[in-house]
Amino acid sequence: MLTAFFRAFRTPDLRRKLLFTLAIMALYRLGAHLPLPGVDTRTLAACTGASSRSGTGSQAFGLLNLFSGGALQQLSIFALGITPYITASIILQLLTVVIPRLEALKKEGQTGQAKITQYTRYLTIGLSVLESTMTLTAARNNPGYLLGQKCDGVAVFYPAVTWEGTAVMVIIMTAATSLLMWLGELVTDRGVGNGMSILMFTSIAARFPGSLWAIKLNSHTLGGWPVFAAVLALGIVVVAAVVFVEQGQRRIPVQYSKRMVGRRAYGGTSTYIPLKLNQSGVVPVIFASSLLQMPVMLVGLTGGSTATRGWQGWINRNLTTTIHGYPLTYTLSYLLLILGFAFFYMSITFDTVEIADNMKKYGGFVPGIRSGRPTVEYLHYTATRITWPGALYLAVVAAIPMIALDRLHATGSFPFGGTTILIMVGVGLETVKQIESQLQQHNYEGFLR
Repeated sequence: MLTAFFRAFRTPDLRRKLLFTLAIMALYRLGAHLPLPGVDTRTLAACTGASSRSGTGSQAFGLLNLFSGGALQQLSIFALGITPYITASIILQLLTVVIPRLEALKKEGQTGQAKITQYTRYLTIGLSVLESTMTLTAARNNPGYLLGQKCDGVAVFYPAVTWEGTAVMVIIMTAATSLLMWLGELVTDRGVGNGMSILMFTSIAARFPGSLWAIKLNSHTLGGWPVFAAVLALGIVVVAAVVFVEQGQRRIPVQYSKRMVGRRAYGGTSTYIPLKLNQSGVVPVIFASSLLQMPVMLVGLTGGSTATRGWQGWINRNLTTTIHGYPLTYTLSYLLLILGFAFFYMSITFDTVEIADNMKKYGGFVPGIRSGRPTVEYLHYTATRITWPGALYLAVVAAIPMIALDRLHATGSFPFGGTTILIMVGVGLETVKQIESQLQQHNYEGFLR
């Protein structure tokens, strides 16, 4: 990986792309530290700092805070990060299966994809308004729920901030999300890698050293060094395992028969369909986390975060997580949702009927399998079999933070597990692959000249 980066910096064209990408990442991190107007920064820093040191950070907004690189707890202009765009993209991808108009646009190629991208932008704006309003409401009415227990009863906004000021903050947060969406598209066009993935990687990487060091500071055994070393060693093992699984794939062989056009023969080639072991990526983990956070967020926004009776009390006992405690109901629901979403996402992204029809149209077939319905059944059977280990792998990686801190007697946010490590490793691998492909293309061009 490091060799690829060094070689890229020696290539002028790639060096410009890498420097442009790094500049966008730096601009993103700068905006993550610019507070919203009307926020009492001193009070906010005092209560969030105390919550961080005591390990009582909020878990209800944990996914939003993760994708914003900690900007949510700082109530900065980039507090929403690119979460609205991620949510909008997933929603449009799911709607493509149930809405014929979107499915037709998807089949139109580049023109249809441009239309779907435009719809994603519009939906991102709407979700940004909704999420910013919800975030500011929680920060005003129940700041301890959003920022950490040490912020209970603390006014994080100046008294002079009225509903007009809140509306201005909503507009600023929505505009900031639109700016991030534009910056991500700029990185995709002029930089290296997928822009949105790079920004997501930047957010997670920014919190990674702090989360790792907090485990050491909050441990009282020999200065925290044994726990720190154990977490680091476990992290190396987890990263190696994730890289190994993410690179794994099942190759379904495909043979194309020869066709005679005039006096020339075409086709007769052999290829394969690469079916990744983890076909759905990190989407099932995001789905499961978001779905379980919805009832907890509803309880917090209705002021029932301390309730012990009724539906609010049941959610507080069974679905509300803390740094050390993960209720059994939450853990089982989380793992089962990951398994279910892994199969669901595979079924909508790997269309066996369409693949079989395309193979039959161009004279392709799987050796030993007849074209048509038998090919569809074979592809579905193979995809289902390979999804089982992929889904179990996602569940195991997602469960690592739930057991690692408790077993190691550590306090803090475990950085080597769940959404964090899956996104970092996945984005890192894809970016390196793109750099290597551009380096290879540049070498071919130099040879031809």
